[in-house]
Amino acid sequence: MSYSQFKSLASVKEAFGLTTQEGIRFLPNLRPIEPSPTLSNYLEYGLPVAIATGSEKARSELIITPVLMEVRQILKQQISFFSGEEFTVDESSGLNGPCDFLLSRSIEQVDIEAPVFVLVEAKKGDLKSGLGQCVAEMVAAQQFNHRKGRSIETIYGCLSSGTQWRFMQLQGSCVTLDFNDYPLMPVGQILAFLSWMAEH
Repeated sequence: MSYSQFKSLASVKEAFGLTTQEGIRFLPNLRPIEPSPTLSNYLEYGLPVAIATGSEKARSELIITPVLMEVRQILKQQISFFSGEEFTVDESSGLNGPCDFLLSRSIEQVDIEAPVFVLVEAKKGDLKSGLGQCVAEMVAAQQFNHRKGRSIETIYGCLSSGTQWRFMQLQGSCVTLDFNDYPLMPVGQILAFLSWMAEH
């Protein structure tokens, strides 16, 4: 059993007694953050390759990773970034396995430390297909933070194809789903959203 067993939102709701609010935008209107020349140049060359290749791995490496690393730079390395790390919280309930991307408000980079605040699930196509898995990872982060004595009010989740980003949040046992698909470009808006999540 692992996060990938949760093939639908219904399966993770049933497993963990969650409720949902659908189609609600919880992200505020934020001023876009100007990307660094490094990120702008990287996306200029990497984005066409990732789109042409079309694989989930290419989109993860050439789009999502540079964006998340830019957020870490914006926040002056006060958050930690993990890609493909094993995140086992409760194997008996399926809260185990690797997460595509995970951000923590700890500056520790060797091991995942609480509080974990964002989980990002990469998908090359239909974002809905990753919904159950991403919510399960959010539940795991909530439990992980609680066990470490570092509970935070909100855990954020994101489904991303690289070019499209969809956000959700977990507060208590309620998952709020924003069904807007936010475009990557211009990237300043996505940078603003992710940076805001780190601070709220």
